[in-house]
Amino acid sequence: MEYIAPKVIPPLDESFRPAILANQNFRQRVEPFGFRAVIGLERGDGEVSRFETVVYPEGHPDFESNYPYIERIVKFLLWQRGGHTLYIGAPKQVGEHIRSVYAASGGRKFDFNFMGTQVYEKEFSVVICTADEVPDSHETGKQLGRNLGGCRIGFDLGASDRKVSAVVDGNPIYSEEVVWEPRKNMDPEYHYREVMTALRTAASKMPRLDAIGGSSAGIYVDNRPMVASLFRGIPQEKFGSIKDMFLRIRQEMGVPLEVINDGDVTALAGSMSIEDNGVLGIALGSSEAAGYVNREGRIMGWLNELAFAPIDYSTTAAVDEWSGDKGVGAPYFSQQCVFRLAPKAGIQIPADVTDAEKLKCVQSRVEAGDEGALQIWQSMGIYLGYGIAHYADFYDIKHVLILGRCTSGRGGDLLIEGASRVFEAEFPELSEKIELHLPDEKIRRVGQSVAAASLPVVN
Repeated sequence: MEYIAPKVIPPLDESFRPAILANQNFRQRVEPFGFRAVIGLERGDGEVSRFETVVYPEGHPDFESNYPYIERIVKFLLWQRGGHTLYIGAPKQVGEHIRSVYAASGGRKFDFNFMGTQVYEKEFSVVICTADEVPDSHETGKQLGRNLGGCRIGFDLGASDRKVSAVVDGNPIYSEEVVWEPRKNMDPEYHYREVMTALRTAASKMPRLDAIGGSSAGIYVDNRPMVASLFRGIPQEKFGSIKDMFLRIRQEMGVPLEVINDGDVTALAGSMSIEDNGVLGIALGSSEAAGYVNREGRIMGWLNELAFAPIDYSTTAAVDEWSGDKGVGAPYFSQQCVFRLAPKAGIQIPADVTDAEKLKCVQSRVEAGDEGALQIWQSMGIYLGYGIAHYADFYDIKHVLILGRCTSGRGGDLLIEGASRVFEAEFPELSEKIELHLPDEKIRRVGQSVAAASLPVVN
């Protein structure tokens, strides 16, 4: 598989090889041979996602280049859509390669364990079949949110603070932010008490309580946190209490309650403020978070964990410290990228301060016009342009909302400028199709809290 140099080169990363360019080149070369391949992913409640592409047929001299191409597509789909059963409708050798890689002792053992026992609570499996034998697509999504009537609570659980708002008929009448340290606490009751305190405080500001909606980092399935960085301090033997925490809270509060991934709530807030659908929200914070509202205004129940989805195919791509994989989103679309590129920009970051202070230190240089600091955000903007073009192969996008700590101040404008340069140089059709947004006052007014509060339906 050939890795293509971009027309727009990140000033601090000449070795960057965008996934979108490699994939486009591969498909163009394969197209005359036209061997159809279908990837299917089955997850909870019998939902199935499908992705169709083309590969070289058996006997072709370039047949083995199918392996990295399909493996990277599989990797992306797993973290975009999620799944406990993977169907490879392709030549048998391709399926066997993927099965060997996504195995308990394979190169993607992190993904094997994560998607299996941690998220879907069953062993991950790979089914090798023909393209016609891959199950039909079955994706319904949920028409969550946009329910503004009544007295509601919206909350957002972050790594450093927990936010809660009392919302009456779509208007926040009370909000608070409280510092907490969820990652350091090993007792599930600490988390339960903190959330209940926030909810009771907000409820006391309203004449009644009709519903509760919330957002939190992590993977949520039916209001249960299956994996979440907030709860990483909880021992595995106690994690069952965390999984059932919001079900317990719903029962005790006696009202409808919905909790989903914070990225999806961000996308919903963007959709509500823009007053349109087909919104992909990308938050560049301590890591990369993402969420999606489709063209029909539905939240699909996908993972959208794009921090682990590959966007750089370079052999020297940045390595993600958790999964051990190369070229995935987190080291490119977060403060991790700032810290990674700072030495290349000639910037020495203080070692004895928090990550938030490190980021502010570099951002202050951006505001002062420091050339090295500007090149960091220029590089991130170029990454973003190629990344969004890659995402557009997997999402039907009309709007991209860019937010998070890395977008503060001048940095946000540099990100949009970089992405726009890439669109103009490589993907002019995307300039017409996709609109890029930074949060404006209207988006801030709708906000995360109102969008979260709007999640439950009140009968």
